[in-house]
Amino acid sequence: MTIKEKQNEIVEEFAFLEDWEQKYEYIIDLGKELKPLPEDKKTEQNLIKGCQSQVWINAHYDDEKLFFEADSDGILPKGIVSLLVSIYSGHSTDEILNSDFDFISEIGLQEFLSPSRANGLMAMTKQIKFYAVAFQLKK
Repeated sequence: MTIKEKQNEIVEEFAFLEDWEQKYEYIIDLGKELKPLPEDKKTEQNLIKGCQSQVWINAHYDDEKLFFEADSDGILPKGIVSLLVSIYSGHSTDEILNSDFDFISEIGLQEFLSPSRANGLMAMTKQIKFYAVAFQLKK
Protein backbone atom coordinates (compact mmCIF):
# COMPACT_ATOMS: atom_id res chain seq x y z
CA MET A 1 0.00 0.00 0.00
CA THR A 2 1.32 3.46 -0.83
CA ILE A 3 1.48 6.29 1.68
CA LYS A 4 -1.36 8.06 -0.15
CA GLU A 5 -3.51 4.92 -0.03
CA LYS A 6 -2.88 4.61 3.72
CA GLN A 7 -3.75 8.28 4.20
CA ASN A 8 -6.97 7.86 2.21
CA GLU A 9 -7.87 4.85 4.33
CA ILE A 10 -7.45 6.93 7.50
CA VAL A 11 -9.60 9.74 6.03
CA GLU A 12 -12.33 7.18 5.25
CA GLU A 13 -12.14 5.68 8.73
CA PHE A 14 -12.47 9.11 10.33
CA ALA A 15 -15.45 9.93 8.09
CA PHE A 16 -17.39 7.11 9.74
CA LEU A 17 -16.81 8.52 13.22
CA GLU A 18 -19.69 10.79 14.14
CA ASP A 19 -18.12 13.22 16.59
CA TRP A 20 -14.82 14.20 18.16
CA GLU A 21 -15.39 12.02 21.18
CA GLN A 22 -15.42 8.95 18.90
CA LYS A 23 -12.39 10.26 16.99
CA TYR A 24 -10.57 10.88 20.26
CA GLU A 25 -11.32 7.30 21.39
CA TYR A 26 -10.16 5.95 18.02
CA ILE A 27 -6.83 7.78 18.34
CA ILE A 28 -6.38 6.52 21.91
CA ASP A 29 -7.10 2.96 20.75
CA LEU A 30 -4.39 3.31 18.09
CA GLY A 31 -1.96 4.27 20.83
CA LYS A 32 -2.90 1.21 22.88
CA GLU A 33 -1.99 -0.98 19.89
CA LEU A 34 1.44 0.63 19.46
CA LYS A 35 4.27 -1.65 20.49
CA PRO A 36 6.20 0.04 23.33
CA LEU A 37 9.54 1.53 22.41
CA PRO A 38 12.42 -0.21 24.19
CA GLU A 39 13.82 1.91 27.02
CA ASP A 40 17.22 2.16 25.33
CA LYS A 41 15.53 3.95 22.40
CA LYS A 42 13.93 6.56 24.67
CA THR A 43 16.90 8.86 24.31
CA GLU A 44 17.29 12.61 24.09
CA GLN A 45 18.18 12.17 20.40
CA ASN A 46 14.83 10.44 19.70
CA LEU A 47 12.79 12.83 21.84
CA ILE A 48 10.56 15.14 19.79
CA LYS A 49 11.05 18.79 20.72
CA GLY A 50 7.90 20.88 20.89
CA CYS A 51 5.55 18.23 22.26
CA GLN A 52 3.60 18.82 25.44
CA SER A 53 4.16 15.16 26.39
CA GLN A 54 7.29 13.16 25.89
CA VAL A 55 7.24 11.57 22.44
CA TRP A 56 10.07 9.50 20.98
CA ILE A 57 10.48 8.45 17.36
CA ASN A 58 13.25 6.11 16.33
CA ALA A 59 14.02 5.13 12.74
CA HIS A 60 16.12 2.51 11.04
CA TYR A 61 16.85 1.87 7.41
CA ASP A 62 16.58 -1.64 6.02
CA ASP A 63 16.26 -2.97 2.47
CA GLU A 64 15.94 0.57 1.08
CA LYS A 65 13.00 1.36 3.34
CA LEU A 66 12.66 3.45 6.45
CA PHE A 67 11.01 1.92 9.49
CA PHE A 68 9.73 3.88 12.47
CA GLU A 69 9.01 2.94 16.03
CA ALA A 70 7.66 5.36 18.57
CA ASP A 71 6.22 5.85 22.02
CA SER A 72 4.84 8.54 24.29
CA ASP A 73 4.06 9.02 27.95
CA GLY A 74 0.70 10.62 27.01
CA ILE A 75 -2.27 8.61 25.72
CA LEU A 76 -3.34 11.06 23.01
CA PRO A 77 0.17 11.78 21.64
CA LYS A 78 0.84 8.03 21.66
CA GLY A 79 -2.21 7.54 19.45
CA ILE A 80 -1.18 10.35 17.12
CA VAL A 81 2.37 9.06 16.72
CA SER A 82 0.98 5.55 16.20
CA LEU A 83 -1.12 6.90 13.33
CA LEU A 84 1.95 8.50 11.74
CA VAL A 85 4.08 5.38 12.20
CA SER A 86 1.38 3.21 10.58
CA ILE A 87 1.34 5.47 7.52
CA TYR A 88 5.03 6.19 6.96
CA SER A 89 6.88 3.12 8.24
CA GLY A 90 8.06 0.68 5.59
CA HIS A 91 8.39 3.17 2.74
CA SER A 92 11.35 4.50 0.80
CA THR A 93 12.89 7.83 1.71
CA ASP A 94 11.77 9.19 -1.69
CA GLU A 95 8.16 8.20 -1.08
CA ILE A 96 8.21 9.78 2.38
CA LEU A 97 9.81 13.00 1.11
CA ASN A 98 7.36 13.23 -1.80
CA SER A 99 4.33 12.70 0.42
CA ASP A 100 2.33 15.37 2.17
CA PHE A 101 0.45 15.60 5.43
CA ASP A 102 -2.81 16.90 3.91
CA PHE A 103 -4.74 14.02 5.45
CA ILE A 104 -4.27 15.70 8.84
CA SER A 105 -6.40 18.67 7.79
CA GLU A 106 -8.80 16.37 5.90
CA ILE A 107 -9.63 14.52 9.12
CA GLY A 108 -9.68 17.81 11.04
CA LEU A 109 -7.09 16.66 13.53
CA GLN A 110 -5.37 20.02 13.99
CA GLU A 111 -8.70 21.75 14.70
CA PHE A 112 -9.43 19.18 17.39
CA LEU A 113 -6.09 19.59 19.15
CA SER A 114 -5.05 22.30 21.55
CA PRO A 115 -2.41 24.68 20.10
CA SER A 116 0.39 22.97 22.05
CA ARG A 117 -0.70 19.49 20.87
CA ALA A 118 -1.01 20.78 17.28
CA ASN A 119 2.58 22.05 17.59
CA GLY A 120 3.60 18.61 18.82
CA LEU A 121 1.90 16.98 15.84
CA MET A 122 3.79 19.26 13.46
CA ALA A 123 7.04 18.44 15.29
CA MET A 124 6.34 14.72 14.79
CA THR A 125 5.71 15.16 11.05
CA LYS A 126 8.88 17.24 10.69
CA GLN A 127 10.90 14.54 12.46
CA ILE A 128 9.63 11.87 10.07
CA LYS A 129 10.70 14.02 7.10
CA PHE A 130 14.03 14.76 8.83
CA TYR A 131 14.74 11.04 9.21
CA ALA A 132 13.92 10.52 5.51
CA VAL A 133 16.38 13.26 4.53
CA ALA A 134 19.07 11.95 6.87
CA PHE A 135 18.80 8.36 5.63
CA GLN A 136 18.64 9.50 2.01
CA LEU A 137 21.93 11.30 2.47
CA LYS A 138 23.50 8.11 3.85
CA LYS A 139 22.69 6.15 0.68
